[in-house]
Amino acid sequence: MAIDWEARFSSYGKHATASEIRELLKVLDRPGIISFAGGIPDPALFPTALIAEAHRHVFEDGARSGAALQYSVSEGFPPLRQWLRDYMRAKGVNCGIDNILITTGSQQGIYLTGRLILNSGDRVLTARPTYLGVLQAFGGNSPRYGTLDALTDGEACDAKLAYAMPDFANPTGESISLSERKALIAGAHAKDVIILEDAAYCDLRYSGEPRPSLLALDLESVGSIEESRVIYTGTFSKTIVPGLRVGWVVAAKAVIKKLVLLKQASDLHTSTLTQMALTEVVSRLPQSHIAMLCENYGARRDAMLDALKRHMPPGVSWTKPEGGMFIWVNLPAGIDGAQLLAEAIQVGVAFVPGGAFFPDHRQHNTLRLNFSLCDPETIRTGIERLGKLISRS
Repeated sequence: MAIDWEARFSSYGKHATASEIRELLKVLDRPGIISFAGGIPDPALFPTALIAEAHRHVFEDGARSGAALQYSVSEGFPPLRQWLRDYMRAKGVNCGIDNILITTGSQQGIYLTGRLILNSGDRVLTARPTYLGVLQAFGGNSPRYGTLDALTDGEACDAKLAYAMPDFANPTGESISLSERKALIAGAHAKDVIILEDAAYCDLRYSGEPRPSLLALDLESVGSIEESRVIYTGTFSKTIVPGLRVGWVVAAKAVIKKLVLLKQASDLHTSTLTQMALTEVVSRLPQSHIAMLCENYGARRDAMLDALKRHMPPGVSWTKPEGGMFIWVNLPAGIDGAQLLAEAIQVGVAFVPGGAFFPDHRQHNTLRLNFSLCDPETIRTGIERLGKLISRS
């Protein structure tokens, strides 16, 4: 008798959904397509030689090579956590290494936080639109979604968790102002809501002045990280390389201890070899590396904004991000982003339709454009093609 696997799945498994972006990228990886679809760093800007040298140094050291290939502690490689402690302190977050957990990408930190905090049916507050990965990470919990405005609107709020990406959000590229950040913290305290802060893009700033993280602002209020209600996730994927899959969580020790147990059940620990090599990479990486990334990505942002201004027809609007990797486009009400994508592929351009970034898949007349992977001339060509297509729609 054939097994009805769907009937055997748990409620969590049944509610797990595929990433529309991941599925989309499978069909877009072909010659001739100018892709604005993925949130992909440019591999030409990776510190490849330094990464290779760091791995070689690990293997040339007999003691370190043995440890690198062995099981290790779930909390993460202590020297890397010490480096992150200093990095976070420079950002106004006074913490110790016991407040830091190394994760397999910041996506794991988001997923584990959802597993730790959320029961089935709990309410989660997010921006609209929001990061697709958080909808996927929390999907198995079947949460009820509300908007971040619920923290500051003066009304009663039954939310358990609020997710925020304060700097250059995926998918919009928008940032939360300082006054809005302070209001979110005050609202979270008043309404007893935990905040999950996603700082994936915070170092990729091309214009404007830096703003303190939600965690740093909360520490100003409560005085100690042990009293903070913010769980902070960071990643090396945007500033070093995504393929090493290393991120981190910073939170009160009580939170970290529980997350460690969940991580043990998930993957025991993040690759020790990768953590050892990455520790050497971040310790030796010149300060000019981030400036180089910002110079290159900033020029691509400028090229896309200029091309949008030149080639988009009336009725189309877009965000103007100060950093990150994305621009969000609002189309006239009669244009569906998914239908437009099918036509755009025929003229050699790809993007992500905006509906996927809403918990309820509303606002289909939107799309997300990524500018980090293509060079400025390719960006101008792709936006010109897209603008002509939208003009005919």
